[in-house]
Amino acid sequence: MYCRFLSVAVLVLGLASCSPAADFHTNQEQQLRWQDLQGEYVIVNYFAEWCAPCLRELPELNEFHHAHSDKAQLFGVSFDGLNNQELAALQQEYDIQFPLILNQPVPQLPFATPQMLPATYVITPSGEVKGPLLGEQTEASLLRAISAD
Repeated sequence: MYCRFLSVAVLVLGLASCSPAADFHTNQEQQLRWQDLQGEYVIVNYFAEWCAPCLRELPELNEFHHAHSDKAQLFGVSFDGLNNQELAALQQEYDIQFPLILNQPVPQLPFATPQMLPATYVITPSGEVKGPLLGEQTEASLLRAISAD
């Protein structure tokens, strides 16, 4: 209703248009909608500080992000639902170099929260969700996951 009112105001007053809400925000000030990511691979990795395998896989995820961002976008999600300040501290402490999905505002993700960690989802260019891939991922395993399509 509010957006409809704004649309009328746009027509009458020439104000900026009402844009669709973002599905998620990242710590790199991105506001993204899943619709905008169609046509490319997206990888979403759930992690937690208390999860030793999650911490062990971080260097591989960093490497994948730097070497293959032309093939897939990689995002991390805190399993523990950390607030944005806690997430920033965790990112710095563990040298996480890929974008993290913020928990505030609450993200709209196209899959359920995993029951085990580490867990990684692959969203194909057509929007199909694959996974979760459970256990530590490597640069090679992520490349296989996006090549298997």
